[in-house]
Amino acid sequence: MSPPTTDQDRASRFSALYDDAYLDVLRFVSRRSPPDVAEDVVHEAFLVAWRRFDDLPSTHDGARAWLFGVARHCLLNDRRTRDRFQRLGIAIAEASTTSDSGSDTTDLQLDIARAWRALSPDHQEVLSLATWEALPASEACRVLGISTTAYRVRLHRARTALRRHLDSPDPASGTPVEASRTEITA
Repeated sequence: MSPPTTDQDRASRFSALYDDAYLDVLRFVSRRSPPDVAEDVVHEAFLVAWRRFDDLPSTHDGARAWLFGVARHCLLNDRRTRDRFQRLGIAIAEASTTSDSGSDTTDLQLDIARAWRALSPDHQEVLSLATWEALPASEACRVLGISTTAYRVRLHRARTALRRHLDSPDPASGTPVEASRTEITA
């Protein structure tokens, strides 16, 4: 699609592409993902298409093919994110030295949630990048706009703060939460 001359032209061309390709892209993604994920992935693909509208190929078929490629990349990104969350859950479960009873697992989850809420937004962000997003220091520092050294210092401080919050007494019971329950290796 050639670059639109006006915002209205751009919107009408995008709308035509959306109307023509949405169901096909949804079917494509639905065959490769759980039903609850498919619509989110397709919406993300169209959001990318809108943001990069000027990069779309000039032909209609080329634009559709490009859109399918974007949807594929969005799907792969979604899978990587879900895999990271699953690995994190497994790591927390394996690190737990508590018994397999449901209440112990629930207690651990509540302890971690309480400690997480007590962290500053900066500490939450750096731990999220290191743990959930699994970004290496070289990429995470670019996301945060800081040097690699500053990132490593911030990550160390965030881990220390999380341990401190896990070791601090639970306000409800007054008993310390044992940081040894989980190995914090973000």
